[in-house]
Amino acid sequence: MLTGKGLIAGVMGWPVGHSRSPLLHGYWLRHYGIDGAYIPLATPPERAEQALRALPALGLRGCNVTIPYKELAFRIVDRLDPCARRIGAVNTVIVAPDGTLEGRNTDGFGFWENLAASSPPAWSVTRGPSVVLGAGGAARGVVVALLDAGAPEIRLLNRTQARAAEIAADLGDPRIRVGDWNDRSRALDGAVLLVNSTSQGMTGYPPLEIDLAALPPDAIVTDIVYVPLVTPLLLAAQARGNPVVDGLGMLLHQARPGFHAWFGTDPQVTDDLRRFVLDPR
Repeated sequence: MLTGKGLIAGVMGWPVGHSRSPLLHGYWLRHYGIDGAYIPLATPPERAEQALRALPALGLRGCNVTIPYKELAFRIVDRLDPCARRIGAVNTVIVAPDGTLEGRNTDGFGFWENLAASSPPAWSVTRGPSVVLGAGGAARGVVVALLDAGAPEIRLLNRTQARAAEIAADLGDPRIRVGDWNDRSRALDGAVLLVNSTSQGMTGYPPLEIDLAALPPDAIVTDIVYVPLVTPLLLAAQARGNPVVDGLGMLLHQARPGFHAWFGTDPQVTDDLRRFVLDPR
């Protein structure tokens, strides 16, 4: 039930109708019986900065920001958490009691929580190299999470090598090794983890072309894409016996810190939640 004292947050983007965040947060609000709402905030580019700065005046607790506003939010918030500062983008804005704005990035948290919850008990990221494909905002979050988890080496490959080199330079960690996209299949040799953070394999996009022959059989393969839930990459990995982790859990786990900050409850990611977000009928 929503009353005049309800806590309000939302997701800001342009467009925003595709976002599953209202479904996800709405589920949690109902499940935990919280007086609140999470709403879509479709905001045209010429009004985006004004809209973000207006959150305190409107009484909102904060918002998620999605494409194309993650870098804008990074520039205008009053404070950044260390993860957002390292990644260079904000996906979660918190309105503090004094009306100032704090920017966070929870992509890395969501990626790692999903991976940790779904990986075999004996697996450890510290046991060998990780291969990350892509160099967008999601890749930055993945790389930061892997560095923080103790990955001894990260082989970062992107179609435009300069973008991967930029991530390596920005993060300044010698464990990041930038490779040539044409060598992506050979880069799998000895790896304990393969992460696809590109759009390849998503519905409407071509599949990721990669030969998994060099990948050890106990290496985990994960894809941040969740439409379809099982991408061609994951199907190929399953066929050769590798453990796989789909991308839906990253979406669900990355939402937890914001929900906790806005609504005061640390929500749980459950099988019921996964089913609901995939098919809310």
